[in-house]
Amino acid sequence: MATGRTHRPATRSRGIPEATVARLPLYLRALTALSERSVPTVSSEELAAAAGVNSAKLRKDFSYLGSYGTRGVGYDVEYLVYQISRELGLTQDWPVVIVGIGNLGAALAGYGGFASRGFRVAALIDADPAMTGRPVAGIPVQHSDDLERIIEEDGVSIGVIATPAGVAQQVCDRLVAAGVTSILNFAPTVLSVPDGVDVRKVDLSIELQILAFHEQRKAGEESGAENGPNTAGTAPAPPTPRGTTGTGRKGPDGDVPAVMPA
Repeated sequence: MATGRTHRPATRSRGIPEATVARLPLYLRALTALSERSVPTVSSEELAAAAGVNSAKLRKDFSYLGSYGTRGVGYDVEYLVYQISRELGLTQDWPVVIVGIGNLGAALAGYGGFASRGFRVAALIDADPAMTGRPVAGIPVQHSDDLERIIEEDGVSIGVIATPAGVAQQVCDRLVAAGVTSILNFAPTVLSVPDGVDVRKVDLSIELQILAFHEQRKAGEESGAENGPNTAGTAPAPPTPRGTTGTGRKGPDGDVPAVMPA
């Protein structure tokens, strides 16, 4: 089986837009669920609904793969699973190293979905000497001093950073210098990388803040509907500045507003 270091997906060279690439895993997840239920074919409308996109966008995306389906029959599920997996590079073996084995890193190490999608956790790395040798999800943790050797020996091209923000850039620099060209970053910081290195950032707190924004907006719309049209969409009053009279609690510099500005 080919390894990740020597073979890379051809999506960019074939001119598939990044937006389409970002949707391919959604299609693959929906198709895999259909395959597990032994569903032989699926219409564009059914698959689009399962993936959360509109059918016209799905058909356009699949046209980049050279897959157009059959009128009155739909798409062959097994063939699409293979086709998308091949485009995403999931028919290859991708050794992955996870750096930072705290609660999040340990949870990632134990995630069973990696192996079924072509990703092999080759090593777990942590800077804490007390963690060295300790098995996590059946894999012994190795010390960060051995990072470069591990990447070279296992042919790792994908690194996962699950460290605190303060050391994430240093870890990133070491990964890149050792030959890693794709990084999944869970640390709450923006990484600087040279051209040719891809970084995907996963920030759970940002996603929660976006959900909080939508929840607040929905609550405001419901409140506006109950109280009449004049209150809907009304912006909240700005917080009272420090040192002025307000409704907040007392602080060393005067009244602190009940809601602090960001």
